[in-house]
Amino acid sequence: MRRKEMSTGIYNDLLGRIANILVEARTKVIRAIDKNQVLAYWEIGREIVEFEQKGKPRGEYGERLMERLSRDMTQKFGKGFSPTNLKMMRLFYQSFPIRQTLSDEFTERQKSETLSHNSEISQTLSVKFEPMISWSNYCELLKVEEPLARSFYEQEAIQSNWSVRELKRQINSMLFERLALSKDTKAVMKMAKEGQIIENPEDTIKDPYILEFLNLKEEASYTERQLEQAVIDKLQHFLLEIGKGFSFVARQKRITITNRHYYIDLVFYNRFLRCFVLIDLKSGELDHADIGQMNFYLNYFKENEKTEGENDPIGLILCAKKDDSFARYVLGGLNNKVFASKYKLALPSEKELKAKLKSIPLLVEEQHDQRTTL
Repeated sequence: MRRKEMSTGIYNDLLGRIANILVEARTKVIRAIDKNQVLAYWEIGREIVEFEQKGKPRGEYGERLMERLSRDMTQKFGKGFSPTNLKMMRLFYQSFPIRQTLSDEFTERQKSETLSHNSEISQTLSVKFEPMISWSNYCELLKVEEPLARSFYEQEAIQSNWSVRELKRQINSMLFERLALSKDTKAVMKMAKEGQIIENPEDTIKDPYILEFLNLKEEASYTERQLEQAVIDKLQHFLLEIGKGFSFVARQKRITITNRHYYIDLVFYNRFLRCFVLIDLKSGELDHADIGQMNFYLNYFKENEKTEGENDPIGLILCAKKDDSFARYVLGGLNNKVFASKYKLALPSEKELKAKLKSIPLLVEEQHDQRTTL
């Protein structure tokens, strides 16, 4: 009996499904190994801290212990255990304590336990630490000194699945500090614990936006069309900067009224806000005419693009310069939500970073409180 010939399309479908199964399985294995590795480094850090301190607030062995451990562990396990790496593991344990999942009763019991029983408690507690990102990401987080900021970046890295490069960029561009400056103490604490929560349009707005990835020099002159093209060329990076939940909809979106055509620079949709977000790019200073134009676009979108179940669209004007007092007057009293923010084409300098940190005294207080408990 003649065998039926197998079609190429059917076979390729089978091959594709099998390949997907293997790729998914291998990815899970890689993630599982990495998670175990991170947990092992945290446990190593715990052992070093407990051995060094032995119930004392500070260690008594210092560099000698690190050098000896490094030599013996390298001989036994190979590379990866230099004195610098061992110090990083120690700092990892100190900077990322157990998640706050313990009952008050257990916490009180822990405080009253004798030193001889601390080892047993630590073994119980260590199970509670749950690594959620890669070791490389944790290494980047360890460079963030402020506890609140570090907690925020950790949550964002987990929720947004940031790569090391993305995490490093957000830290360097001071995402937490830029968001925190516009919030009260309670909101900052919540943001540090849970990450950025998008509940209303104001939660998505930053000022300034950092667009250093466009590779445009700040001192040079650019047209709005050139700026727009640069954003489109680096759209993935731009989406990361504007924040959570955004998806690209259109560029130069045309709207027509009484046979006259108008064009909106960029249109996005935010799934958390359930609305369109219209962005107008301005290479110069914010002007009252820009506000009127955006208000016009929003009125059109409300009537012609908004569907049932969606919220009203919001508008964002990104400009090179903005006078805050002028913006407050021209943006006030509008029926639509219109925001204006500056954009910068370079990351903040070290001087700017320190200046902004001083403007958030809460961070300093929290850092001091945590250090005194270590």
